[in-house]
Amino acid sequence: QVQLVQSGGGLVQAGGSLRLSCAASVRTFSGAAMSWFHQAPGKGRVFVAANIPWAAGNTYSDSVKGRFTVSRDNAKNTVHLQMDSLKPEDTAVYYCAADLKGPIRVETSYRSWGQGTQVTVSS
Repeated sequence: QVQLVQSGGGLVQAGGSLRLSCAASVRTFSGAAMSWFHQAPGKGRVFVAANIPWAAGNTYSDSVKGRFTVSRDNAKNTVHLQMDSLKPEDTAVYYCAADLKGPIRVETSYRSWGQGTQVTVSS
């Protein structure tokens, strides 16, 4: 099982930026799909963004497209989520996910999860 350790997050005003990072312990990191989900209080985990090496690009939910950017550093086995123009509705616990075994945007497709990190956007 892949071990994922997250960092970043915190409290920011609306319009501000935050960067999340997720370090993965996997030998074939460069070929692994890495994704981000978020979970608001009382709700399930929702797909946010993913970096898919074999698709040569990123994919985003409509709610974050144009504001969030996924990037990866294969030398450090780390994926980042740069979040700009943050809105109060972005407030949630954010999780990175790996070890994909199904559709990219489906929570149950992933077998490994980070510990989660809180992002709070004040209005």
